[in-house]
Amino acid sequence: MTLLKTNSGILPFGFNDVFDMDRFFNPNLPENGHSHTLPAVNIKENKKEFSIEFAAPGFTKKDFKIDLDQDVLTISAEKEHEEQEENDNFTRKEFSYNSFSRSFTLPNTVSGEKINANYNDGILKLSVPKKAATKTLPKKEIKIA
Repeated sequence: MTLLKTNSGILPFGFNDVFDMDRFFNPNLPENGHSHTLPAVNIKENKKEFSIEFAAPGFTKKDFKIDLDQDVLTISAEKEHEEQEENDNFTRKEFSYNSFSRSFTLPNTVSGEKINANYNDGILKLSVPKKAATKTLPKKEIKIA
């Protein structure tokens, strides 16, 4: 077997052609001229809540859709922009389309009914409060009558 040294390591000859390791480990690389990007996400936890922050500049509040289905929280956004200029000698038409969707499985310790969202200065912030802790009852032996 012939081995080739590539920028991603030593792989059997032809392996990179069939299974592109760089694209597998970095899905944001352009494919066929199309760029797929996901916004950076920070998730923080404290005693009272989870805080989820998305870096999503260029969007407006109305571009976002936030759904909670069972314990899966899905945040998506879609934005289209079209500009057209017509002149006697030419027509210029530009358009762009940007979208993303991210889903998170929430732990059973959160209260889905009380999720809040705020979008300001290109940052989407979600506050996912935790449920009040229930007291664990001590072990008790039950006698059979």
